[in-house]
Amino acid sequence: MNDMIELHGARTGNCFRVAIALEETGLAYRVVLVDLANGEHQRPEHLALNPAGKVPTIVASLRGGQRLVLSQSNAIQLHLAERAPGRLLPEADPARALALERYLYFVTDVIAPSHSGFSLSRVPASGNGAELLNQRSLDAIYAADHMVGPSGFISGDRFGLADIAALTMLLSVEQKLDWARIPRLQRWLETVRTRPAVIRGFKAFDPS
Repeated sequence: MNDMIELHGARTGNCFRVAIALEETGLAYRVVLVDLANGEHQRPEHLALNPAGKVPTIVASLRGGQRLVLSQSNAIQLHLAERAPGRLLPEADPARALALERYLYFVTDVIAPSHSGFSLSRVPASGNGAELLNQRSLDAIYAADHMVGPSGFISGDRFGLADIAALTMLLSVEQKLDWARIPRLQRWLETVRTRPAVIRGFKAFDPS
């Protein structure tokens, strides 16, 4: 079986999260850069993998010669966590259930309204809908300060899926946050942004 994973992507938050997950798990991968500015995500060869014309997409080999193509960033991260047991997700409850809850909190309560707000902001005459969605995302971040535990991580005893989901979002709104309201998350961010695997993940789509 060829264990090399192809990561088709570009410099977007969703792609960075997948690259960081790959670096943290230690799974072998290679990047296939998709030039969004020049419309490569709409070319037939990319649409054959991802009919929605989005990034990221991974192509992975499975036992028995099967090929797996995944194009939803959160599903990709879960798949990578399962391929590297114990690295990004605890293997047993209750730690596993808590880590999943916090991962899905950031996916649904923080990232989803932010992405919707961004899309709505590009619609003429959308009123203040985008602003309300973005504020909802920020409020969810403020409510998550207590999730940083004694370990210094959000996912539990070690860096995991919830930390990855939170990382790119907090960096994207870093200038909008009142950090005095979230001192635990501030300390968390100062620590996790310097992790070697995180640094490598953020460089994954740099031109070689």
